[in-house]
Amino acid sequence: MLWLPKLIWPWWSHGPTDSISNAKSTLQEYNANVQSRLRAKAYELGSRPVAYLVLSGIFLGSVSTLGVTFVYRRYFRRLRTAEWVTPDVLRQKRWVRGVVTSVGDGDNFRLYHTPGFGWRWPLKFRRVPTLSKELKEQTIHVRIAGVDAPEGSHFGRQAQPYAAEALAWLKDTIEGRIVYCQLVRRDQYSRIVSVVTLPSPFLPGWLATGRSLALEMIRAGTGLTYEQAGAEYGKYGKDEFLRVEAESRAARRGMWKHGTVEETPAQYKRRYAQSGTDAEAQAQGTPKAEQENSKEGGVRGILKRLWR
Repeated sequence: MLWLPKLIWPWWSHGPTDSISNAKSTLQEYNANVQSRLRAKAYELGSRPVAYLVLSGIFLGSVSTLGVTFVYRRYFRRLRTAEWVTPDVLRQKRWVRGVVTSVGDGDNFRLYHTPGFGWRWPLKFRRVPTLSKELKEQTIHVRIAGVDAPEGSHFGRQAQPYAAEALAWLKDTIEGRIVYCQLVRRDQYSRIVSVVTLPSPFLPGWLATGRSLALEMIRAGTGLTYEQAGAEYGKYGKDEFLRVEAESRAARRGMWKHGTVEETPAQYKRRYAQSGTDAEAQAQGTPKAEQENSKEGGVRGILKRLWR
C-alpha cells in the first residue's frame, strides 16, 4: 500500500471504487480553481487602462534611447576639435584613440579621433582624411603631458638649439600613425594636455598599454621633464621622468650631446615673457574655447552644450 498516491490513500478503507471517485472529484476541484485564477488574472490585465500601458511603453522606450545615446556618446561619437572635449570628458580623464595628422612643434600635434570600429581592415568602411581642407575643424590640438621640447622659431623669435632635430624625431615617430591619448586638461592656448602612449606592436590598445611617448622623447634626448604647475606624468610619476632624463644626459643623447644645455625651454619662454616680447602669449592669451563660449548664448548655446 505504500506505493499508492497520497491523494487516494485516506479513502482506501472505503474500497477501490470510492477512492477513485474521490480522487477524480479532488482533481476536478483543483482544475476549476486554477482556471478561476487564470480568468481573474486575465480580467485584471484586460481591465487596466490604456494610458497605463502607453506610459509603460514610453518609459521602456526612453530607457532604451538613453542607453543607446550613452553608448554612442561614450564609444562611437567622434570628438572633432578641442572644443568638443567637455569638462565631463576631462574630469573622467577619458582615453581616446586617433591618428596623428600633423606635428606642429616638438611637443604638440593634431589628432584625428577614430572611435568605435570601421577604421582598419578587415572592417574598414571609414577613412581618415588626408587633405588640409578636409581636416579643417576636424582635429584635436594635443599638448604632450610631462615633457618640454626645445622651442622652434615663432613670431620672429630665434629657435632654440636642437629644436629642428626634436621636431623631425617627433614627426618620424608619430605622424600618420595611431596613438592613444588620456585627455587631462585644457591649457591656456586651448590645447588638450594629454598623456600619450604608443600602441603595443603585438596587442590591441584596449588590452595592453604601450610605451609613453613623453618618456620616449626624454630618452631620445628630444625633450626635458616638464616641471611647471599642473604637470601630468600619467602612471609613471615624476621620479621616473627625472630618472630617464638623467640617464639620457649621462649618455649624451640628442640635446645633451655637449653634456648640458644653455637654456631650458622653460627658461627660454620665461625670458621672452619677462622681456614683454612674447607675441604668442599676447596673441593667444585668451583661450579660444573661452572666446567661443562668450559668443554662444541663449538657445543656440544651450542646444550645443546638450548635444555635446
